[in-house]
Amino acid sequence: MRLWNVFRPIISLFLAERRATLLAGVLLAAVTVLAGIALLGVSGWFITATAIAGASTATALVFDVFAPSAAIRFLSLARTATRYGERLTTHEATLSMLAGLRERIFRSAVQPGTANRLSFQPSRTLFRLTADIDALDSLYLRILVPAAVALCTTLAVAAVFGAMHPLFGLAATAWLLVPGFGIPLLAARWSAQPARRRAHSLEALRSRTIDVVAGQTELAMAGQLQTYRQSALAADARLATSDDALNLIETKVVAGFGIASAILLGGVLYGVAHLVSMGVINGPVAVLGILIALAALESFAGLRRGSIELGRTILAARRLGPDLQASSPPLPSRTPAENHAVELQDASVIYDAFPLPSLQNVSITVQCGERVALIGASGSGKTTLLALLAGEIKAARGLVKCLPNALLTQRTELFQDSLRDNLLLAAPGATDRRLLEVLTIAGLSEFVDTLPKGLDTPLGEGGTGLSGGQARRFALARLLLRDMPLWLLDEPSEGVDGATARDVLDRLASQMTQRTVIIATHIRREAMLVDRLLVLEHGRIKSTFSKGQPEYQRVLDGLRPD
Repeated sequence: MRLWNVFRPIISLFLAERRATLLAGVLLAAVTVLAGIALLGVSGWFITATAIAGASTATALVFDVFAPSAAIRFLSLARTATRYGERLTTHEATLSMLAGLRERIFRSAVQPGTANRLSFQPSRTLFRLTADIDALDSLYLRILVPAAVALCTTLAVAAVFGAMHPLFGLAATAWLLVPGFGIPLLAARWSAQPARRRAHSLEALRSRTIDVVAGQTELAMAGQLQTYRQSALAADARLATSDDALNLIETKVVAGFGIASAILLGGVLYGVAHLVSMGVINGPVAVLGILIALAALESFAGLRRGSIELGRTILAARRLGPDLQASSPPLPSRTPAENHAVELQDASVIYDAFPLPSLQNVSITVQCGERVALIGASGSGKTTLLALLAGEIKAARGLVKCLPNALLTQRTELFQDSLRDNLLLAAPGATDRRLLEVLTIAGLSEFVDTLPKGLDTPLGEGGTGLSGGQARRFALARLLLRDMPLWLLDEPSEGVDGATARDVLDRLASQMTQRTVIIATHIRREAMLVDRLLVLEHGRIKSTFSKGQPEYQRVLDGLRPD
């Protein structure tokens, strides 16, 4: 029951999206195996019956060779056709299911607070979206399909042997079920710990390798490069140990199936010999039974790899299952009162990883068209407050109302794609004319004009190909494409030189008309754009100063200069 609870969200998703294809794949796989067993049995029966019939002229003349020959040809063609259809159907179903699963996981990642939580462990997040999802292909291809095929084969073999003699069919069925499912279950139990250890080791190896490659300069300067290298090698050694343990278990499983098949074959040989001696069956039927027994356990061999990977599959299902549960509907959009852009009433934010609230009982009102700066030391809650207004995180308590907005974060996120596609992330339906307009406002049109491919110019990973100032202007262009009434700017000129910073701020200021702007900053040049200063300290609004008050200029002068 516990295992069903682990797999229930995954199986429910699979059945909801690809029920017909999944069932068709199982049916085709069962027909393929049964056609192969029938082909082997009928061929043996036909060869033996032909040999016996040829012993005398009378029987040779009346023996019908056409019907068995037609049956053999039909089974041969059917096995080939169903094998092709089974591979096509099962793999199409698996790949489409994994694509749907990956989409569902990505959708869960855009829920408020999820992206922020995932950012603390990016390598682990990537592992969940790749290796964990890929591990679930075993659930259908190597567990569910082989198990269904094995049951169908057992029923067919029971019918054939039961037709020879009921007790004979019962004994053969019992022997098929006991080792046929018993050996994979033992393998699954033995391999559970090594499979989980392998998954953790592979995750650690990938994460530590990325750390060494991406941060080798910093690690070398800190004298920690050798330590991280040894850590990666230790993870690799654990991975190799786990692989050796799993390979040993697989070898034992193969040996177990071989022994079980030999015992079944010996038992069937003795049984059919006894039935022939009693006159219950004839020689050709006896050969048919022997050849069916020879192939009967092969249908269970498909469970071999799935049982060994079951521990890894269970681990992946436990990790991904909670993200597949039906999420609660999004909260209705709360629109502030007329002429108000933002209304917060006793809003608090608490991150899962931190014991203390990041925001505590914050209450503010921002008028439409007003420009406000959030100032305070690092960790005072400025970025958290912007994320709350942008809908990236949820308030633990309190009321949040704000107009539709666009958030300009401290980092400019650029992807390994063309300039056009990076811009279209902000407005998928924008025309090239509109893109060039915002690039002109952002001060990038001349740069783009010098590029041979223009908007089709590809960027490298992380936006390689643009300087820091160009990347910041690019972020400004994306902000303009959103065309929202409320701008949330998180240190918009941070990380660029003074001249570039002043140019970016001048261009921002020229576009602030008729917009409400909230800036999180600790830099004087950014705070000079606003009408009101909100001082945050330990997640609370300590004080408020409006332009024209003596304290306003004093606080402004205390900020970091340009």
